Amino acid sequence: MNLSKDFTLEELVRSDTARRQGIDNTPTELVTAHLIILCHFLLQPVRDHIGKPIRVNSGYRSPKLNQAVSGVATSQHTEGKAVDITVPGMTACDLFDRIITMKGIEFDQIIQYKSFVHISFDFGKNRKQILYSKEVSEK
Repeated sequence: MNLSKDFTLEELVRSDTARRQGIDNTPTELVTAHLIILCHFLLQPVRDHIGKPIRVNSGYRSPKLNQAVSGVATSQHTEGKAVDITVPGMTACDLFDRIITMKGIEFDQIIQYKSFVHISFDFGKNRKQILYSKEVSEK
């Protein structure tokens, strides 16, 4: 199922951990709606601006999967409102900088990690929080 021009439901729910552990990571209708919003208002505009494919490392996580990967209990991943992404040929730092300087882009939270960027979208409630993971801020 296409969620936007360049993103599919399958890539936003794919999880090697879920597959290995036999965890059902099928989103509810509400979560799927959140993923569509995330793609439409955030991922697709970022993809269009950068002009390169975005790799979704972690998208939706069912509560059981979130627990299996030691995610925080309040993770927006469990609501379909957050993704961890990389772009081949770009460092996480470069990707992070490009996103936070994009004109007209809205996000709830963006966190720079050493090897990926976490970004979320919460329709009507975006806080525009710009954060750095402990591994990055200790450099």
